Amino acid sequence: MEKPLNKQELIAAVADAADLPKAKASEVVDAVFSTIEATLAKKQEVRLVGFGSFVTATRKAAKGRNPRTGEEIDIPASTSVRFKPGKGLKDAVSE
Repeated sequence: MEKPLNKQELIAAVADAADLPKAKASEVVDAVFSTIEATLAKKQEVRLVGFGSFVTATRKAAKGRNPRTGEEIDIPASTSVRFKPGKGLKDAVSE
């Protein structure tokens, strides 16, 4: 498996694909990430047709057990982000 694509490599790829200077591509990538983050913070879904959807999911508070001591512990409610790939992305990856 190859090494993962980091943010700087993503910016360089966007700059090459869109024929932009790296500084401008960096602003664009940061703006996209910030917009997705702000939208999810408002509990709204981000749906990118053909690519996928980002949604927030809320987990209820629950009781759990410490596996080491067996002591019962409270697990607080939490919110997480989920990504569901779209058909276009699934098809591109499965080729």
